[in-house]
Amino acid sequence: MSEFYKTRRDLLKALSLAAIVMPYSRWACAQRKFDKNPFLLGVASGSPTDQSIVLWTRLIDERLLASNLSNEPIEVRWELARDPKFSQTIQSGISLAIPALAYSVHVEVSQLPANQWFYYRFLVGGQVSAVGRTRTLPLPNQELDHLRLAYASCQHYEHGYFSAYQHMLGEKVDLVMFLGDYIYEYGPGRKGVRTHDSGPIISLDDYRKRYVLYKKDENLQAMHAACPWLMTWDDHEVQNDYAGLTPGTFGPYVSDFPKRRAAAYQAYYEHMPLKSSVLIDGLNGLMKGAEMRIYGDFQFGKLANICMLDDRQYRDPGACTPSGSGSAIFDPKGCPELNREDRSILGGDQERWLAGKLRGADKNIWNVIGQPTLYAQRYFPSGDQLLIWNDGWDGFPAARKRMDQLFIENKVKNLVIFGGDVHENWVGYIKADYDKFDSPILGVEFCGTSINSIGNGGKYLDARLAKNRHFIFAEATKKGYGIADFTPKDLTVTLRVLSDAQEETTSIETLAKFVVRSHSNNIQRLS
Repeated sequence: MSEFYKTRRDLLKALSLAAIVMPYSRWACAQRKFDKNPFLLGVASGSPTDQSIVLWTRLIDERLLASNLSNEPIEVRWELARDPKFSQTIQSGISLAIPALAYSVHVEVSQLPANQWFYYRFLVGGQVSAVGRTRTLPLPNQELDHLRLAYASCQHYEHGYFSAYQHMLGEKVDLVMFLGDYIYEYGPGRKGVRTHDSGPIISLDDYRKRYVLYKKDENLQAMHAACPWLMTWDDHEVQNDYAGLTPGTFGPYVSDFPKRRAAAYQAYYEHMPLKSSVLIDGLNGLMKGAEMRIYGDFQFGKLANICMLDDRQYRDPGACTPSGSGSAIFDPKGCPELNREDRSILGGDQERWLAGKLRGADKNIWNVIGQPTLYAQRYFPSGDQLLIWNDGWDGFPAARKRMDQLFIENKVKNLVIFGGDVHENWVGYIKADYDKFDSPILGVEFCGTSINSIGNGGKYLDARLAKNRHFIFAEATKKGYGIADFTPKDLTVTLRVLSDAQEETTSIETLAKFVVRSHSNNIQRLS
């Protein structure tokens, strides 16, 4: 029997008791002293609403890692206050950290006032965690002057440092939008500036250890502690270029891919500030391919609605990929399968959910979509041919047309799509027909670079821009993040890039800055 099913009863119990608001403990749990700080992975918050927030941490020390010495849960106290010294505590309680969930803690704090900042911490066995800062969202009908968010993706431990977060910390953002590839599943590489000693990750324990490696990074911890994160994933949280229940490429062959995916999904939940319902709804069938739903929307008053999409879990396999799995670059004219109407990147349920959200888009000044990859069409010129890469939206043209039709039918105004995955900055327009230059503009797109990665597509950039005229800017070498400032009158996006992501201490600069006036669908470059 698998570890997943052996512990299902414990999982259900722990998830049902995820957040207990009580002044003292009534649980017969292990009361264990810790000689060293068990909060080595820091703290985090996420899944915000106008009255609730999820607080996260994970207990970790050598004994817990080595042996799971007890099957008993450990009581962890949590506190939420108005000030960082906790002189004005407004809620506190006990949550259970259990071995079946790697001693992770997910506290769902509710009945909070809207649009306010708070401080939180965890306590166990005489040890106290770092202090985190978090917030609730404004009320849906609240008029607001400003929303400031950062967007980022693709952080590869071996390929560089997470120094981008040191600089992001100084940006004083309300939210971080993370767009996928939080970890990379590969074995040790040869080109990195730092390394690890584990091979390609496959089992639940493998994925847990990889998250530990990443989350020990002090800059990443600090940014998680600064504000709530809105999360989605891409492929590397499981396997490069996987699609739904179809395996990807690289690493050893695994006969039971749904089992591997289930392990990866559980580890993701254990290390992210997600509601317990994200995991519990799939427990009965996760090993057989049931979903772990992470898509959702976040209403920031009247100013903006942010829909976070999952384009990896539900997608059909890539069309015309020679091996049958993974991705490929090819001439779309030679692939009739590519244009099949039933092919989907979001899956039917998510498409219908998004359609429902867009029907109310007229209530928002800005309509924002965060998703893992580049949305607009992008050709790769090769001689006389124009090639496409089928692992993104270009591999699902019918699905993209359905999305575009939703934008048109619902008269979605001030549409902004953020993406990642491609490790390059791309700025441009979402169009009804990309092969017609005068086609109507439906919205704007800002696809970000990676936090760090090795690779340089700069020498091909001019040729790609020339064949994709709906993009107005691209840069293929610099790494970093983006800052988006929303007001009722305009959106300003600043591309922030590091001098060298492979240096532990490095400077940051503004690569380019753009403004989109409300109701204009026009991108102006400011610098």
